[in-house]
Amino acid sequence: MNRPRVLVVEDESDIRRFVRLSLEREGMQVFEVGNACDARIDSASRQPQLLIVDLGLPDADGKTLIREVRRWSSVPVIVLSAREHEQEKVEALEAGADDYLVKPFGVPELLARAKAQLRRASMVSSGPESSVVCFGDVRVDLATHEVVRHDELIHLTPIEFRLLAALVRGQGKVMTYRQLLLDVWGPGYAARAHYVRVYMTNLRQKLEEHPPRPRHLLTELQVGYRLAGVARESAQAAGQNANFSAATA
Repeated sequence: MNRPRVLVVEDESDIRRFVRLSLEREGMQVFEVGNACDARIDSASRQPQLLIVDLGLPDADGKTLIREVRRWSSVPVIVLSAREHEQEKVEALEAGADDYLVKPFGVPELLARAKAQLRRASMVSSGPESSVVCFGDVRVDLATHEVVRHDELIHLTPIEFRLLAALVRGQGKVMTYRQLLLDVWGPGYAARAHYVRVYMTNLRQKLEEHPPRPRHLLTELQVGYRLAGVARESAQAAGQNANFSAATA
């Protein structure tokens, strides 16, 4: 069985070693570099399936490295940084990062986020996609705009569905307020983050088991939202469910 390849780009050797050992215990193959120059070389030569990048590199800002990688690769990128200001997070995510973890961090959260990004990448590369995804007890068909929970059809407004679809297409990555506003409402609404909050509250009321403590429609504080625990349904299963829906309609 092939082990997932992870490249850790971090100038502090103690943190690099800590991250490497944590990931290796989970069966991952980990490579380390301490600067952006070596990261460019190893990103191309080792073809990692996940990049973990610090922003404060000695020879370049981590956001610059992420932008460069994004010109030729869609590899998932997790930022690991002591910079906790909201604007830093937003800029890193809009540069092309998929997730952002602030130092100091816990090993369980690091592992959970790394595994989530590897799963997302695996889903993207697994061939033709079904239009149907599931999370928790919710089933979403992007083609028919049907949302089912506990085998009951859930009514979503057009905007609620577009917001949910944007999170589904993100496949687990953090979506900033700006990204969601541009995708769902358009460029004229890019500064109206409260729109997203209102409609996200509505989605949680309709789709979460315990809306005040959501398990899937998650907030990334002061940055945006992400959809956790999403799985794409196989084409065969999607067809069976479509037949079932038609038979019971």
